[in-house]
Amino acid sequence: MAEEQSELDERIIIKDQHTKEIDLVNRDPKHINEDVVKVDFEDVIAEPVGTYSFDGVWKTSYTTFTVSKYWCYRLLSALLGIPLAVLWGFLFALISFCHIWAVVPCIKSYLIEIQCVSRIYSLCIHTFCDPLFEALAKICSNVRVTLRREI
Repeated sequence: MAEEQSELDERIIIKDQHTKEIDLVNRDPKHINEDVVKVDFEDVIAEPVGTYSFDGVWKTSYTTFTVSKYWCYRLLSALLGIPLAVLWGFLFALISFCHIWAVVPCIKSYLIEIQCVSRIYSLCIHTFCDPLFEALAKICSNVRVTLRREI
């Protein structure tokens, strides 16, 4: 009985890794849309002092803007949310696949190969260039520059 319970707990834990509970109240826990989509009526429509419309028009405009924004968003998310979620899931899966199976192995391979080339290049530089620059340094070490002002 204890073994069956343990096995059931393991299956639940494995399932929860792919179907975790989501927060239906705080839907932006990492605040990625903090300043992007917070558009209220006052951010779009404002009447300066001296050019006020009728109070009824102002209140109706506020209600119309707020309700239409709310329901248009809900309608668009109901119609396009799931297809776009599939599209974004596919795109990020493709990016992850390319990164895991192509980019990282290519970078690792390049780093291994460039290490060999780097050693050969370093050996050539030390063999041919170091003596040349040391000789030039000895030649130029006795050069003295004097500045005179001619009147």
